[in-house]
Amino acid sequence: MTISLRAFMALPAPLQRVLAGRRVVLDGQTLAADTQLTLRLQARTVPAAESLPIPEGRVVVDRLSAIAGGTQPIGAVRSLPVAGLPGRLYTPTGASGAMPVLVFFHGGGFMYGGLDSHDAVCRVLAEQAGVRVLAVDYRLAPEHPFPAAFDDAVAAYEWTVANAASIGVDPDRIAVGGDSAGGNLATGVALHAARAGLPLALQLLVYPATDATRDTHSYELFGEGFFLSRRFMELATASYLPDAGDHRDPRASPAFADVPAGTAPAYVATAGFDPLRDEGEAYARRLADAGVDVELRRFPDQIHSFFNVVAGARGSRAAIDEIARALGSGLRSRDAARAAGA
Repeated sequence: MTISLRAFMALPAPLQRVLAGRRVVLDGQTLAADTQLTLRLQARTVPAAESLPIPEGRVVVDRLSAIAGGTQPIGAVRSLPVAGLPGRLYTPTGASGAMPVLVFFHGGGFMYGGLDSHDAVCRVLAEQAGVRVLAVDYRLAPEHPFPAAFDDAVAAYEWTVANAASIGVDPDRIAVGGDSAGGNLATGVALHAARAGLPLALQLLVYPATDATRDTHSYELFGEGFFLSRRFMELATASYLPDAGDHRDPRASPAFADVPAGTAPAYVATAGFDPLRDEGEAYARRLADAGVDVELRRFPDQIHSFFNVVAGARGSRAAIDEIARALGSGLRSRDAARAAGA
């Protein structure tokens, strides 16, 4: 699988287009050829994680992430406990002194993933954005249902604020971010920080899960055939939110949260062929309507999980590099504003 996938991803784009088959066009968008080819290959060689018992599914997710991530350069990596949770601090090449940090929460439906599943993309974010990245391994469902992951995310952020000096972090340039379930946790932390009056410079939300009711057009349109399936989402909801009464809890579904004054600026990235597309974009509009500075970027030819495809696929890597630049720019803008006396 590893050799086959990487070999296909290295093929010239026109040949990938031929091998991928007939173009997939939905909702006015055309699926990237390399993504279409990857989906065909995965469907024939790898079982979907949600079709397996959760422990086995976790192994599949980590294995796919390792294949898609490859080996990425980084200045330095060290493990450290963060509020009693496993953490991993990434420092870009040539870095020294106090610098910005992204507190990162991985995706995986609250039941899969960890430090290893998102190691490659954390390295890229650190190197390309020129910031430290502090990845946190929060507790997973179903062993630890809601609000365990939310509580862990808040605790990790507060730990970072309190311990900024010891890890080489400028407390005025702290960002939180994550993809999918991790994006959900980052939204919750950002709202908490605003209410508590704690420093937060930016929230980086990559196809965030924001509404557990899933009543959207994109959920109906892309729920099958584009990696993230309805079955996966139903399993994730049942595992993390077994009590239906929690589906509209603002800590689980920020779509139902009040947005307080002082909420950090947001960069929101969505994928065109993603069931979570519409809820992520709706949340970006909700923030903007509340007066938050928001940049919304849709990558129309991508699917959910493109954020993990660091090695090989041209379109996903270009998107990741763009997200990394936005992270660096957002935190540098904060530094410039501070220097000007804002």
